[in-house]
Amino acid sequence: MNLKGYSLEDMILTAIKSEVEASAIYTKLADRVKNAILKDRLRFLAAEEAKHRAFIEELHHREFPGKQIVLPERTPVPIPDILIPAEHVPVSKVIKSAMDAERAASQFYSAFARSYTKDPKVSSMLQYFASMEMTHYELLEREKDMADKLEDFDGMWPMMHAGP
Repeated sequence: MNLKGYSLEDMILTAIKSEVEASAIYTKLADRVKNAILKDRLRFLAAEEAKHRAFIEELHHREFPGKQIVLPERTPVPIPDILIPAEHVPVSKVIKSAMDAERAASQFYSAFARSYTKDPKVSSMLQYFASMEMTHYELLEREKDMADKLEDFDGMWPMMHAGP
């Protein structure tokens, strides 16, 4: 991902908006799923995104003291959204959308880390976020694989793949 055409504030606001939206989506998804284990994992992801948000908001306050954070309606840096369609859509399709967003977030944070040269500690944290986003991707990938195999059973027997 090439971020050369974007200002530092654009990148920070994109990161904040992405984290806000991801946390809200994971919370909403957790409220919709019946599988208790998946529900817990989605809540975990929501909490992780909230932690990322707090760090990025602090970075904004440090870089732009006294300037209020105003999130744009659409992010200046193109990152895919996580789509939550109608309730009848299989959870595996929603998880796939989340996986795409996590991969894009990882690429974004890697590029952001490379472009942020003011403080090596901040750059390292941004690279750490990139790594964490890929960990989120992998967690979702495992859940998607399970959902692909067992979604039909979950409709007939909720918690079928949650174990005894």
